[in-house]
This record gives sequence, C-alpha cells and structure tokens, in this order.
Amino acid sequence: MGKVAVLMAEGYEEGETLTIVDILRRAGIECSTFALNAGDKEDACFVKGMHGMMIKADRIFSDEVKEYDMIVLPGGRPGGANLREDPAVISLVKEFVAEGKYVAAMCSGTLVLAEAEVIRGRTVTGYTGYAEKLPGAVFKEDVVVADGNLITSQGPATVYPFAYKLAEAMGSDVSVLKERMLYHFAGGR
Repeated sequence: MGKVAVLMAEGYEEGETLTIVDILRRAGIECSTFALNAGDKEDACFVKGMHGMMIKADRIFSDEVKEYDMIVLPGGRPGGANLREDPAVISLVKEFVAEGKYVAAMCSGTLVLAEAEVIRGRTVTGYTGYAEKLPGAVFKEDVVVADGNLITSQGPATVYPFAYKLAEAMGSDVSVLKERMLYHFAGGR
C-alpha cells in the first residue's frame, strides 16, 4: 500500500480532515498530515481549523510530500482558499497529476484542482453550486467521483464514502472496516 499526505492550511475543515486521516489509518495505510505556511517556530506544526481547533500536524510541508503516492486537499473556509493560493501546492498538484499519482480533493479543496488546471475534460464533483467554479470539467452531483488519478467529493457529510474510496485506491479492502465502523447503519454500502 502507498502513503497518503493530507495537507492542512489554516481554516481547514476539521471534520473532513480528521475523518480522512482516521479512516485511512484504520485501513492500515500510512497517512501523514502536513502543515502549510508553518514557518520555523517551535509550535509550527499546529494549524488552526475552520472552527478554531488547533491540531498538530505530523510534519511541516516540504519536498518530503513528493515521496507520497497521494495528496489530499480537504475543504474549509478559508482552508480551501489558502491551499489554492499557495504556489507550492499548485505546483505539487500539477506534478502529481502528471506523474499519475493520486490527487484527492473535497468541498472547497476541489477549487485547487481548477487553479492547477488539471480538470479540463475530467469528471469531478464538489460542493453544492461548484459546477461553474470548476470550469472545463464534467461536473456530477455524485457523492464521490473517481476519474483516473483524480478523486473528488462534495463536503463534510460525504467524508466517509470519500475516505473509503481513498483507501480502496491505495489497495485496501474496506469491506471489513465499513462493517466494524457500522457504516451500514448510516445507509452506506
């Protein structure tokens, strides 16, 4: 199985971000969080989320992330915008797509894909009303959309099926995990 890097910019959506990491780790996948714009101070790995939660990322964003097999771009306000406005993130997304590595985004994190110009002709989804914000893409209202090495999802309530799809893309059979997490009680399959 590969390694997954989840990027955390200030204002990230806590529910999306932490649930993704939790499910991937439960699936036995190496998953690390990376703090963006952290600087060099001692508490640099702490990132403030959209709802004020200060969560410590595993690592500070660096070229190390290029050693991973998938990057995940969670949403949030202004987390998604902060990811989109970071030239290093845009460059990384372009590089991963060009190399055939996985790029996964949900909610406002999908806007990073538009900024990186990697969605033209690709099928994606995003937050409600994002069809016009993702120009050139074929937009679907599905909960999760996988198109080759791009995996997208809509928002906080879609994080479970999204994270399971990411785990499957990394080679994990999530059927037992879904059962253990009682996913079927929530109407999931």
